[in-house]
Amino acid sequence: MADYREMWKSLGMDLETHDVLCDVLPVAFTDVYLSQENRPENMGYYDFVVSEIHGVRPAELIEAQKNGKKVFGTFCIFVPDEIIFGADAIATGLCGGSQFWVPGGEKVLPTNTCPLIKASVGARLDRTCPFFRIADMYIGETTCDGKKKAWEILGEDVPMHVMDLPQMKRRKDYKAWAEEIMTLKATVEEFTGNKVDSESLKSSIKLINDKRRALARLSEFRKNKNIPISGKDCLLISQIAFYDDPTRFAQMTNALCDELDQRVKDNVSVFPAGTKRILIAGTPLAIPNWKLHNIVETSGGAVVCEEMCTGTRYFENLVDESKETLEEQVDALAERYMGINCACFTPNNARIDDIIRLCKEYDVDGVIDVNLKFCNLYDTEGFIVERALKDAGIPVLGIETDYTDSDVQQLRTRIGAFIEMLGE
Repeated sequence: MADYREMWKSLGMDLETHDVLCDVLPVAFTDVYLSQENRPENMGYYDFVVSEIHGVRPAELIEAQKNGKKVFGTFCIFVPDEIIFGADAIATGLCGGSQFWVPGGEKVLPTNTCPLIKASVGARLDRTCPFFRIADMYIGETTCDGKKKAWEILGEDVPMHVMDLPQMKRRKDYKAWAEEIMTLKATVEEFTGNKVDSESLKSSIKLINDKRRALARLSEFRKNKNIPISGKDCLLISQIAFYDDPTRFAQMTNALCDELDQRVKDNVSVFPAGTKRILIAGTPLAIPNWKLHNIVETSGGAVVCEEMCTGTRYFENLVDESKETLEEQVDALAERYMGINCACFTPNNARIDDIIRLCKEYDVDGVIDVNLKFCNLYDTEGFIVERALKDAGIPVLGIETDYTDSDVQQLRTRIGAFIEMLGE
């Protein structure tokens, strides 16, 4: 990574502690990613992004702030980035996927809080992540009780707007979410001093849809018998999508897809013939959480799909671009975002249907249902998910994990046995 110490210092970061993270990340990335053989050449862009993860993009955000733009930090795929970009502002993801930040979160949160929440809070309070330092305002949401309380803590440090997500999917709930989007619009307009009109919103809807189209195009390649790209690489791309410039991200991902087109024509696969095809379902895997994919793909499996927020839930279903009035556009946003089948909803039968559909579309041999420790939503719903998969005749392995490496050998044993069982 280039020398960004002056930038980090100006953000009030704890440079000594941050140096420890900067020393660890390259080693982990090399072990997991650069050790792969026959990777697509265009993965070089995403490797560069990770190598400069706390440098290039933060510097761009700071430069945008100098030019009068506001930066909004978001934690969840329910927050409609279209509203933020429609106000000539920038949205950047803030989820924390590293054990490095967890102890900082545990200073103010109960230990039995999920690691994603603890890492996010720790990254801000311990001053070791530039994205958390740069954001002018955070946009939270009420997807779980742990987050709702975490927002109160983070709101003492940074301006915080919380969107109240309905917990059911009745027509009145869709209407309530449209009203929440309008409230977000008013908040963003007041904070930025810029109006979100039908023209700017129409443009930003296409901007974010283009990112979704690129990710959906990438995902299609994983349906091939000869898989031209690893699941690890696709996970990395999805993680980067949360904070990269959306126009550049779509361009670079489409360039990668052009290369994958040729790989498919040439019957190039990054996995040996007969490798078992695995779908991973459950809680999101925020950067740099690559543990599970690495274990699967070094144990005889290929991850071909993720039914999670860092997967299909992020890019499936576009916002209707044909709407012309602001009210119609907001309703279209509400329809699209309420279509996300998160475990926070009850009942949530549509998520079961999604998983079974994806198993068929991606010709899956087995499913790993993963739950981040202390995530009660996905842990409880895991019972229903795994029962439905067994009833459908789809092999499934349920696991619980966190961000530490203490369970790697146990997971490797269980996952290896599961994949071996699929071959019987």
